[in-house]
Amino acid sequence: MSRTLVLAAAISLALAACSGKESPAVSEKTPVAQTPDASANPLLSASALPFQAPPFDRISDSDYLPAFEEGMRQHLEQIQKIADNPEPPTFANTFEAMERSGETLSRVSRIFFGLVQADTNDARQKIQEEVAPRLAAHQDEIALNPKLFERIKTIHDQRDALNLDPEQKRLVEYQYTEFVRAGAQLSDADKAALRKLNVEESTLSTQFHTRLVAAAAAGAVVVDDKARLDGLSDGEIASAAEDAKARKLDGKYLLALQNTTQQPVLASLKDRELRAEVLKASETRTELGDGNDTRQIVQRLAQLRAHKARLLGYDSWAAYSLSDQMAGTPDKAFKLLTDTVPAATAKARGEIAEMQKVIDAQQGGFRLAASDWDFYAEQVRKAKYDLDESQIKPYFELDNVLQNGVFYAANQLYGITFKQRTDIPTYHPDMKVYEVFDKDGSSLALFYTDYFKRDSKSGGAWMDVFVEQDGLTGAKPVVYNVCNFTKPAAGQPALLSFDDVTTMFHEFGHALHGMFSKVKYPSIAGTSTSRDFVEFPSQFNEHWATDPKVFANYAKHYQTGEAMPQALVDKIQKARTFNQGYATTEYLSAALLDLAWHSLPADAPLQDVDGFEAQALKKYKVDLPQVPPRYRTSYFDHIWGGGYSAGYYAYFWAEVLDDDAFEWFKEHGGLSAENGQVFRDKILSRGNTVELATLYRDFRGKDPSVEPLLENRGLK
Repeated sequence: MSRTLVLAAAISLALAACSGKESPAVSEKTPVAQTPDASANPLLSASALPFQAPPFDRISDSDYLPAFEEGMRQHLEQIQKIADNPEPPTFANTFEAMERSGETLSRVSRIFFGLVQADTNDARQKIQEEVAPRLAAHQDEIALNPKLFERIKTIHDQRDALNLDPEQKRLVEYQYTEFVRAGAQLSDADKAALRKLNVEESTLSTQFHTRLVAAAAAGAVVVDDKARLDGLSDGEIASAAEDAKARKLDGKYLLALQNTTQQPVLASLKDRELRAEVLKASETRTELGDGNDTRQIVQRLAQLRAHKARLLGYDSWAAYSLSDQMAGTPDKAFKLLTDTVPAATAKARGEIAEMQKVIDAQQGGFRLAASDWDFYAEQVRKAKYDLDESQIKPYFELDNVLQNGVFYAANQLYGITFKQRTDIPTYHPDMKVYEVFDKDGSSLALFYTDYFKRDSKSGGAWMDVFVEQDGLTGAKPVVYNVCNFTKPAAGQPALLSFDDVTTMFHEFGHALHGMFSKVKYPSIAGTSTSRDFVEFPSQFNEHWATDPKVFANYAKHYQTGEAMPQALVDKIQKARTFNQGYATTEYLSAALLDLAWHSLPADAPLQDVDGFEAQALKKYKVDLPQVPPRYRTSYFDHIWGGGYSAGYYAYFWAEVLDDDAFEWFKEHGGLSAENGQVFRDKILSRGNTVELATLYRDFRGKDPSVEPLLENRGLK
C-alpha cells in the first residue's frame, strides 16, 4: 500500500489488537481534533536525534492518540489540497505531492505500531482499540476520493507520453493499481459498503491479535515439581523459575508459549505427560471458550473478506490478494505447495518410522504422538549423527553470533561496519542500538535489536523501520529486528539453538533490504514489495549462517572461546536435511490452511472452524496426526492479524528465489565483496522500482528453478 494510503505495515499492525468487546460505531470521516501543541508532544515534529530516531525517553502513552488525530487531520488536509488543485495534474503536483504528504501520520504510526507489537500494555491496547478502525476509515477517505483518483488516472493513462523516468513510471503504475485495488472505481453505493467492511475487518483483526497475545500468556504451563523438568538445562530451569517469580509464582516454574504449535522445551522434557500438557496448552490456547477464544472472529473475518473480494470483482479473497503478487493467482500458489506434499509427507512418514523404532527398542509401549516428535527426533539425530542440541548451544552465544556471525557476514559481503550507540533511547532496556557505516565510512543507517521474549511482546520474529529511506527528503533508514529468544537468568549466557541462529540471519536479511534501499519515492522503497518477494532477501541471508568462513568465525565456545571442533561441524553439515519431512509438512499444512480459508466464495456460510480445518488438511493430504500445522487456524496471527492473509505461501515461493539465487553465488565463487555488490545493486537497493520478476531475471539471468529448494530440503 502506498504511503498516501497511510502505511501498509502500520495498517496491518493496527489491525492486530483490541479487546473482545463490540466496537462502537465510528464515523467514516476522521473527526477533526483541536490542533495540539507540537512543542509538548514529541511525536508532532521530527526528532532531533541522529537519523530522526524516536525519542522514546520523551514519549508518553498519552501522546499517541492526539498525535494520531493531528496526523490524520494534516494528512487529509494535504490530500484534499492535491485533489482540489485547479492546475492540470502532473507527476510533481500529484504523485510527488502524495509522496510528501502524511509525514506526521507516518512518524506516529511507525513508532506506535512498532512499540505496541514489541512491548504492549493496557494503555497502548486501548489506543490501538480506538485508532485501528479510525485508520481504516482514514485510508478509505483517501483511496475512495474521486477527485484525487481522477488526477491519478489521468497521469496513469498518459504515462507513456509524459517522459517519466523508469522510477517515476513505476510509481505511477504502482499507485494507480493500489487505488483501484482499494476500490477507487466502485460506485458510490459499493464504496459505502466497502467502508463498512473495512472498519469491521480492522476491528475484528484487532480483537484477534489482542486475544492471541493474552491467550499465549495465559496458556503458559505452570510446573510445581522441579523433577518434572528433567531434561532441561540448568539455565533453562533457572529461566523458568525467574519467569514464574515474575508472575508471583515463587517456588514454581513457568514454561511460556511461543507462537508456533510446537514448543522448544518439547525437545528436552523427559516427562511424557508434561510434554503432552505443553502441546495441548499450545494447540488450544485460543479454543477454551473463554474471553480469548478467537474462533468466532475467524469465522466472520473469512466471510467478510470474501464479501470484500466480490465487491472488488474477484471470486475469492485469495484471488484478490494474489493478483498483485509474483504468483498472480491462487492456482499457482496451490500448485507450488501441493506439488511438494507427496515428497514432504513421504519423508515425514519415514521419520515417524525411525522414531517409532527408538520407542519400541526402549519398550515405551506407545505410538509416537505429536508431543513426542521433537524429543525422539533429538534421539534419532544423536543416534544417526552423534549430535544433540546440548552439544551445539554452547557455541552459539547470542552476542557473539550477532557480532561475529551476522555482522561479520554483512561486512564480508557488503563492507559495512557497526558501532554500538548508547546515547540513543530505546523502549526497553533489553534493546541495543548500532550505527551502520557503509564501506566508504559514511553513515548508512541505525539498527536496533530486541531479541528476548516477554509477555508484552507478540510472538514470532520480524523486521520493520521507525524511519523509511526517502530519496525526496534524504532521510536515512532506522531499522529494527525483534525476536522471541529465551532470556537467560541473571548471570547466565544467552545460548541459542541453531534455529535461533538462522532466525537472526533471516531477520537481518530483511534489515539489509531496508538499510540498502536507494530509492527516491518512499512508497516503493526498501521492503515495500510483494509478500512473495519480500521474504527472498531474508531467506537468502540465512545461507550465510552455514557458510564455512562465517560459521568458523562465530561458532566458538562461550566459556573457552575455542572454535567448534571440525568433527562437530561435520556432524551438523551431515544432519542438515534431518527432520525436513516434518518441517516442510508442518509449513505446507499452515500455508494450505491459509489458502483454503481465503478461497471461500462470498456466498459460503460461516464455517465451523475445527471442522473446516480438519477437512482442509485431509483434502490436501497433509493430515498427519503426528505433524500438526505450524499454526492452527485459531492462533494463525500471520493471516488473521498480521497482513499475510492468503499470503503465507509466500515463504515457500520466496524460498525458490533464495535457493536459486544462492546457486548464483556458488557459481561465482561464493562469499565475496564482488558478489555482494552485485546482489546489493541488483536486488537489495532497488525496492519495488522494477517489476519484481524482471528484477530477479536481471540479477540471475534467467527465471528461478525449484530444483535447489528441493535439494536443500532433502526432498529430491
